[in-house]
Amino acid sequence: MSPQELKQVLKSGLLSFPLTDFDAELNFAPKAYADRLEWLQPYGATALFAAGGTGEFFSLEPAEFSRVIQVALDTCRGRTPILAGAGGGTRLAIQYAQEAERLGAQGLLLLPHYLTEASQQGLIAHVEAVCKSVKIGVVVYNRGQCRLTPQSLQVLADRCPNLIGFKDGLGDIEKFVSIRQTLGERFAYLGGLPTAELFAGAYKAMGCPVYSSAVFNFIPRTAMDFYRAHAAGDTETCDALIRDFFLPYIALRNKGEGYAVSIVKAGATLAGHSAGPVRPPLSDLLPAEVEQLGALMAKLGPQ
Repeated sequence: MSPQELKQVLKSGLLSFPLTDFDAELNFAPKAYADRLEWLQPYGATALFAAGGTGEFFSLEPAEFSRVIQVALDTCRGRTPILAGAGGGTRLAIQYAQEAERLGAQGLLLLPHYLTEASQQGLIAHVEAVCKSVKIGVVVYNRGQCRLTPQSLQVLADRCPNLIGFKDGLGDIEKFVSIRQTLGERFAYLGGLPTAELFAGAYKAMGCPVYSSAVFNFIPRTAMDFYRAHAAGDTETCDALIRDFFLPYIALRNKGEGYAVSIVKAGATLAGHSAGPVRPPLSDLLPAEVEQLGALMAKLGPQ
């Protein structure tokens, strides 16, 4: 898949980050991961981000990363495009990017470099180096310490033909509108705030109709129902789901640091498709919180 073909794929449909399956000893569980992808396949996500943020990229060893991407590609080949996560310092991010390309990934999601602050010049150099290290399409994730300005993105767009997507995880309306107006149709624009459904309407109004859904991992039917209502302009359905599920879900998610991932793993377990525990430094939900999540999910009916 060429970068431009991937860009077109990312302009519509629901995207998601599959959880990465671990066993009780916190080792990668490849069969469980393949079974998860097979379970989710019929629901119709447009593309999947393997070893992304919800997939605990930050906890994976390089060898594990390769296995995760390989299993995703083998399972979804010919059916769903796979974008691999890549992140960390520039040289390490390049290694992840090149390994994903070698394995056959259709694209990359360039995750934030995590710890240190960086100048715009440094961020440009970082993103450019990763883009130029591969031929596949790259989506940059504007979140955390990676906060690119419209001017920086214009420089990158001019220098990196395979930089085809911009995923926003900041929620800065002024900055996003400025980026969208500056870059126009040069990028595919993706909403990337945690529990993106809550912000989907606002992002659509700003020219970003596509988002990635974490809850697709455990309530895939509801996630697709919400996306279809969102795409069709059915605000009544969206508002009802936001009121009855997403707002109480977010209140529960906000009870713990790092729960944006932990609550999704808890939901998968409740749905009968456990991905195992999260790896430290994340922590799992408390039993009472799992019970509250189960009560919320029960209101949605069978998935």
